[in-house]
Amino acid sequence: MTKLRLDRAPAAPLPLRFLLTVPLWGVLAGVLLIVDGDVALRTRWSPATLALVHAFTLGVLGNAMFGSILQFLPAAAGVTLRGGERSGRWLHGLFNVGVLLLVAGMHQRWPFGLMTAAMVLPAAFVMLALMVVPGLLAAAGQRLLRAGFGVALASALVTAALGAVLALGLAGRLAVPLMVWTDVHASWGVLGWIVVLLATVARVVMPMFQGTGSVPEAAQATWLAGVVAMLVAVAGLRAGSAVAGVVAAPVLIFAGAGLWLQWRAPRLRRGPLVDSWRAGLIALACAALALPIAPGGMLAASVGLGLALPLLVTAMMLEIVPFIGWIALHRHCGRGIQLPGVQRLLPEADKRRVLLAQPLLLSLPAAMAWPSASLARVAGVALVLVWSLTGWTLLGAGRRARHFLRSLEKSR
Repeated sequence: MTKLRLDRAPAAPLPLRFLLTVPLWGVLAGVLLIVDGDVALRTRWSPATLALVHAFTLGVLGNAMFGSILQFLPAAAGVTLRGGERSGRWLHGLFNVGVLLLVAGMHQRWPFGLMTAAMVLPAAFVMLALMVVPGLLAAAGQRLLRAGFGVALASALVTAALGAVLALGLAGRLAVPLMVWTDVHASWGVLGWIVVLLATVARVVMPMFQGTGSVPEAAQATWLAGVVAMLVAVAGLRAGSAVAGVVAAPVLIFAGAGLWLQWRAPRLRRGPLVDSWRAGLIALACAALALPIAPGGMLAASVGLGLALPLLVTAMMLEIVPFIGWIALHRHCGRGIQLPGVQRLLPEADKRRVLLAQPLLLSLPAAMAWPSASLARVAGVALVLVWSLTGWTLLGAGRRARHFLRSLEKSR
């Protein structure tokens, strides 16, 4: 099993600024839904829908992915990041300004916002690659782990490039068959970037934090190669029904494998993390099954992007954020000081409270299945409440760490 290298972990602000931005985008997604009502849920091509989808995929999931990569690669794979904290600040600003411009440009049909986002967001993904890839290539061992990250980052760059072309098409600056290439863009983004990254990280964190076994290396390597082949095939097919089936299969395999590992675990560590991942994997499997069946992919997107993937990343953030806080305390205080444990920085009861709030998010697929302005706005309120609670809970780790430091200073 992979061992964490705590001495290689980055400075706490580098990943934290991304991870703590995630709930803000979740709240903004809820506000958009409150403002737009069922207009955002009736067709995938309306400005309101495009803005809402990208608030989830880039704002919520994108920040979670960026923060996880910047924390995970040094600590778990010994990868040296280029640029450090200063580059991280620029990357965070560049990425989130780009997402804000894109969401505003889509929502308001604002050509300047779309054109600017088409330059800024690819630059942010290139900057992430420049920070990560040299160290990824230079690191020794962990070939499967590094290959997974390599595929995810390559997919992210392809997604960003396709997204830039589509944004310019929406702005009226390029003649692009939007409906055709949107499916290709989505498949590379959701499957190649998000799901591959989750599967790669899960190979380490599920045994470490949940007590499960691991997928055999040959099986995961075969799955990863199959994903690459399918994504290349998607770019060639460019047909909605074919793309849906191609994307759904590996997502279903990933979800099924995760549930199988939990079911077969001899010493499964019961708790909010395991329960959240079980619920998230079940929801992800349902989204994969719905993708080729439900027309337009709207129902699958509401379950996958609004419920399943946020459940998985929220559960991991509730583990990662206090762990980062503990490492920061250890570096600040040095040896000889009794530090509060990770579980004291973010107690299980707080994590459980966030998990118990997650069923409120079922209102989003319900509003998709039975569109109405009132139900859509109920879903928006639910998003605001759940993500506000999540953000407050994550900030609690920092509050407790600062309280410990103040108490330590008073005792000296």
